[in-house]
Amino acid sequence: MTTAASPSPQRQVPCEKCPLRAQTALRDFSQDELDFVRGFKSGELTAEAGTTLLVEGTNSAHLYTVLSGWAIRHKTLPDGRRQILNFVLPADFLGLQGTVLGEMQHSVEALTDMVLCVFPRERLWELYRSQPSLAFDLTWIAAREEQLLDEYLLGVGRRRALERLAFVLLHLFLRAEQVGLTADNKVQFPFTQQHLADALGMSLVHTNKTLRRLTASKAVRWKNRTFEVLDRDALTSLAGYQMTDRQPRPFI
Repeated sequence: MTTAASPSPQRQVPCEKCPLRAQTALRDFSQDELDFVRGFKSGELTAEAGTTLLVEGTNSAHLYTVLSGWAIRHKTLPDGRRQILNFVLPADFLGLQGTVLGEMQHSVEALTDMVLCVFPRERLWELYRSQPSLAFDLTWIAAREEQLLDEYLLGVGRRRALERLAFVLLHLFLRAEQVGLTADNKVQFPFTQQHLADALGMSLVHTNKTLRRLTASKAVRWKNRTFEVLDRDALTSLAGYQMTDRQPRPFI
């Protein structure tokens, strides 16, 4: 596991040409908002798979928006047992918790090679003072993280194993779909069954058996890291999933 490299001040992807802006599931910026974000962004960070982007118990001078790649938010017990709290995808915002609470309460590790937009933490108050719409977006992002944790806690605590697995896989597929990572109802998941087990609070053996039950339902297929939704209605029913992200969601 490696630590993050220093952000590069060179902007390789101009904000006005950000590929995330082409996704209809994401809210578009006004020209004034775009001008502010262009000035707010200080550079980009490239990180290899396995890089620790943020460490529990520490603080960071930077905030990040994921431009490309996947990561995990996780907490680890002293004996090495790990709970994955959530998966991080493009357009997700990182580091706000450490800014508000003084230090990170979880760690963030890259699952794949990543590119992140970098924003200096000390300029966050400028956003709140001059851009109330973007400030509301940050509040929305924080509330959404709370909502995602609610769903994961419900899954770990009360959903049956098959429901739990179906929910997480459908949820990740839909999030990937929102940011253009799917095609023909397929997505390349970068995580292993062990990652799923750590997210579901299940053993690897139990996760494997439950995944076989899910694929036997003919709702999904998962082979060589390619996950395919064969019957979206059936998967939604198995997961007990309620569609909530119907409006374009904000990102910074």
